[in-house]
Amino acid sequence: MTGKEFMLAAFEAISHNIIEHEEYLNHLDNAIGDGDHGTNMARFSHIILKDLPEFSAAHDDLGEIMHHVGMRCITEIGGSAGPLFGKFFLQASLSNKNNTFMEAANWVLAFEEGTMGVAQIGQSTEGEKTMLDALFPASRAMQETLEEGKSLPEIFLAGAEAAEKGVEFTKTIQASKGRAAYIGQRSIGHQDPGATTVMLMLQSMHKTAVDMHVE
Repeated sequence: MTGKEFMLAAFEAISHNIIEHEEYLNHLDNAIGDGDHGTNMARFSHIILKDLPEFSAAHDDLGEIMHHVGMRCITEIGGSAGPLFGKFFLQASLSNKNNTFMEAANWVLAFEEGTMGVAQIGQSTEGEKTMLDALFPASRAMQETLEEGKSLPEIFLAGAEAAEKGVEFTKTIQASKGRAAYIGQRSIGHQDPGATTVMLMLQSMHKTAVDMHVE
């Protein structure tokens, strides 16, 4: 079971990891997009880091924290990433409204609902070279690991590993959604930056769970 302390630590770790990979994400996006995915995500991450003290003082409702992060995504991240990542967190927050603690099942459900939210708003699915190529495999892996009775760190690890495989998969396919679709077959061979960001998020959550000895 995890509470506010874990959630805030996870968002802090995610933010630092994204900031650390800003130029790498820009490099990936430069090949198939506008080249600013890393910059946009890093700007959002700096804002979340500034918001953390307020969260710590004002919010015990974990759903409310996720909702706030989702709204920050929408207002602060440029391009298509803002609405997509925003929808992920907004949708994930719904199943945790009024929750001050989250079991492993709550995390898996939140991730699944967030994934479906992204698919809905983007009118997209797997195999189109988007962040969903990391989200859907991660969601399935987390559900399977939960059903096996594994711990939360193991669940996040399974999600991160599945997301990594999804990122590798995006290199092999042609984009059919977003700006990358405009370059057609030339998008093959390049990995999707949004999927890469999902992978970084899950890697951060796994590390946080391990470091905080979450069970």
